[in-house]
Amino acid sequence: MSFTLTQIFTLGVGYLSILFACAWIVEKGWLPQKLVKHPFVYVLALGVYASAWAFYGSFGLANQYGYGYLTYYLGIAGIFVLAPLLLSPLLRLARTYQLSSLADLLAFRYRSRWVGMLVTLGLLFGSMPLLALQIQAIGDVIHLLTNESSPYQLAFVFCAVITLFAILFGARHISLRERHESLLFAIAFESLVKLIAFLALGGFTLYSVFGGFNGLENWLATHNATLTAAMQPLENNQWRTLLLIFFATALTMPHIFHIIFTENPSEEAMMQSSWMLPIFLLLLALPVPVIYWGHQALGSSLPIEYATLSLGGYWGLVSFIMGLAAASGTIIVMTLALAPMVLNHLVLAVYQPPADFDIYFWLVRMRRLLIGSLIFIAYLVYLVVSIEHDLATLGLSAFIATLQFLPGTLALLYWPIANRKGLLTGLSAGFLVWSIGLGFPLLLSIDQITFFGLTLALQGINDWHNITLIATTSNILLFILVSLLTKISEEEKAGALACSQDALFFPKRLQLQAKDSNDLIRLLSIPLGQETAQREVNRVMTELNISSSDTRPYTLRRLRGQIQANLSGLMGSAVAQELVDRYLPWQSQDQPTENDIHIIERHLEDYRSRLTGMARELDKLRRHHRQTLMYLPVGICTLGSDQEVLMWNRAMEDLTLITSDQVIGSKIRHLPAPWNELLNNFLEGSVSQAYRQPLQNNNGSTAWLSLHKAQQDDPAALMGGTILLVEDQSSLKLLEDELLHNERLASIGRLAAGVAHEIGNPVTGISSLAQNLYYDAEEPEVVKETSQYILQLTKRITSIVQSLVNFAHAGRHSDSLKFELINLRGAVQEAISLISLSHKGSNRIYENFCPATLYVTGDTQRLVQIFVNLIANACDATLDGGKILCTAHQEEKEVVFEVHDDGEGISPQHLEHLFEPFYTTKQVGDGTGLGLALVYSIVEEHDGQIQALSPSPEFKKGSCFRCRFPLPSSDLTYQEPLSNNEQNTDR
Repeated sequence: MSFTLTQIFTLGVGYLSILFACAWIVEKGWLPQKLVKHPFVYVLALGVYASAWAFYGSFGLANQYGYGYLTYYLGIAGIFVLAPLLLSPLLRLARTYQLSSLADLLAFRYRSRWVGMLVTLGLLFGSMPLLALQIQAIGDVIHLLTNESSPYQLAFVFCAVITLFAILFGARHISLRERHESLLFAIAFESLVKLIAFLALGGFTLYSVFGGFNGLENWLATHNATLTAAMQPLENNQWRTLLLIFFATALTMPHIFHIIFTENPSEEAMMQSSWMLPIFLLLLALPVPVIYWGHQALGSSLPIEYATLSLGGYWGLVSFIMGLAAASGTIIVMTLALAPMVLNHLVLAVYQPPADFDIYFWLVRMRRLLIGSLIFIAYLVYLVVSIEHDLATLGLSAFIATLQFLPGTLALLYWPIANRKGLLTGLSAGFLVWSIGLGFPLLLSIDQITFFGLTLALQGINDWHNITLIATTSNILLFILVSLLTKISEEEKAGALACSQDALFFPKRLQLQAKDSNDLIRLLSIPLGQETAQREVNRVMTELNISSSDTRPYTLRRLRGQIQANLSGLMGSAVAQELVDRYLPWQSQDQPTENDIHIIERHLEDYRSRLTGMARELDKLRRHHRQTLMYLPVGICTLGSDQEVLMWNRAMEDLTLITSDQVIGSKIRHLPAPWNELLNNFLEGSVSQAYRQPLQNNNGSTAWLSLHKAQQDDPAALMGGTILLVEDQSSLKLLEDELLHNERLASIGRLAAGVAHEIGNPVTGISSLAQNLYYDAEEPEVVKETSQYILQLTKRITSIVQSLVNFAHAGRHSDSLKFELINLRGAVQEAISLISLSHKGSNRIYENFCPATLYVTGDTQRLVQIFVNLIANACDATLDGGKILCTAHQEEKEVVFEVHDDGEGISPQHLEHLFEPFYTTKQVGDGTGLGLALVYSIVEEHDGQIQALSPSPEFKKGSCFRCRFPLPSSDLTYQEPLSNNEQNTDR
């Protein structure tokens, strides 16, 4: 049954109109998003792999290789079965770095624009036979259905309509990484049409030609040679080569790469497609042998590629619609993938629009122009090759060409030492063999070439197996050999680490020359223009949720990386990397740079789900250690060698009220006040610890902090830097102040009896003198002498009372210490005077041998408290008449003060516990065990040290307490002690 060109044209345009309608409905949002984004739509869209070659060329493949035609379906099914090892890592790379094509991916890994250009040229030349095949299939079917001698005009019309659809629904977004949901849904619809039509043709052939399964079985039994011929080709090695060719297609063919990675909705959808797509392909493979045998059973004279037309009648129209759906989908997606690849790696390599251009408008228009140009070039190739070559030849030639990219793609993931020199050499060798063996006979009709007097016969597609093996083997060998013999560059190492699945990516913690987001805009405006640069930087800041006021080095590194990724999605990885490296450069580093631990952590988190065995257990241990550090009750801050904050745990957040998100990646001197000055001064100082440093908070309160630092200078460490520990001791300080005050009040109670006795004697004397004055009023000299005695006794009472009051009030809590220059002898004498007021203290012999010229820096009353406690303990340890000796001297940059007694001494088992709170050797009720603990705390506040010795070096018995204080600085002024008693000894 024959049809007219008008009928075929109407049917074809009608089908394409339905395709337009599907995309338009999705574009308008008239379909539920749940349906549009369903994983099954993605799986059906992957059916674009089943091009016109699957429905026509597969019969030619079955005719030559029997069941070997199944390799076309098994190859891509195999790579989806291996999705976790191949497709998922590539998908993560494509998403992270905005890579939209194989050329982008290889240019990113091997850090070379030449790689991008060669890959683009190779894919362009390798894909043209497949594009021409689609057009030839449409033209041949039209010719067979209409018996017209020239179907070229109608094929051209269909190409024009397909071009319009591709431009309208495939080149509307600026970024190449944005999904085209309307296009994806339309391609999925076409896959459904292809599947239903092909199954219908197979079913009709089975029952109309053979009468069912029994009839087919009987026919095969009577035509045993046919079944034998189908199985015979499997006995040689060609089917393995075919399997490898179609295995590589999923990674190397531009239209398959585009659907798998660019239009992918989620990694979960890809994992579902790993079993759904093989089922889809199995359904497509089932009708092939049935229709092939039906063509033989009917004795049709039609070419074997068009066996579906053997059924005749309206089934020919079904075959036409099936072929049109397969061809149009392949042409649309193929040109959508090739156009930006050509633009990014060929056009932009030689011409970049001026900065005053609207680059977004220019890029979109250029992509649309390239889509139309590519389809037109494919149509010209169809006009050249359609007369002499069948569909199987064109398809197989294209697949063999793209096979050459498989070694470089696998090395991208699993061979970090591969370099661009090896890749370029291997690809050049592989394509040279392909061009000579298949390209020349296919496109130029050259059947032999002569060089150096030698003539080489070219058999073309008849020798495809040997050509494939030679091209692929030379590619792989040269790739490996050159990569091993040449040195990989530093930028290639960075690309390898970013892509490798067997190594972690260790980016360097570099500093940008740009200081803030405004600098980024200013520098990018040079190549992109002010408006485009502003838009791109603002877009990145929105994506990363970064404020324009954030100038941390870590933030700027993140901005730079995301800008490069977005520009890669806009104009390709090679151009984006060149722009960013040139206009957003790093600062020159005088010292070796360290690894960026933040990005390492992020990569570990991304890689976590793929860890197994020992690696998984080690990651659990890493997470446990990090969690331990994060939740320790002590503030922990780790710094790089450049004082960039690398870690800021929860205790630091609670202590400073600064979150880790605000401080990570900033320099320590850029922290908010008052923390910047405190931590920076401590880090720049020479001491490794600072005990109870006061910090005035913004709310007016004072915090007391103990600081510790440790340098990470171990050569085996991953990176250097400093560990900073901050311990909040404000509560402990307040508690100690209260305990100190209570201890003073207890001491006052113990001193009360002595005070009463000491005051009683002067009062009795004053009373007697007053009575004598009354009776001797007539003798002036006696009155004068008596008055002087009264004044002396009154001063003594005043001194006793004043010392007691000062001692009592000094223990009250204060937010800050008043450090002054203190005369050590005077402060010790003040303490002796206070102790002498008690009953027990009045029965001891005190000797103060502290030099009058020796000074210390400290708080007067707290130093007096030290001396009071130590001398009081010496009184408790001696009997009536016992000796207590106070000495002091200078040792280098320290002042050493000692209190000796000739008492019973301290047993060795008690010495190491003396300064622990609540530890006492006295009887129950005689002591609290807090005196020496408070002394230890006050000494540390004064940057000093204290130790207990027994026996005393002076008395050869008893005990000795030795305190060491730093020599005072020259900028302090001397403060008189509160006591007016200047006696050297008090017995």
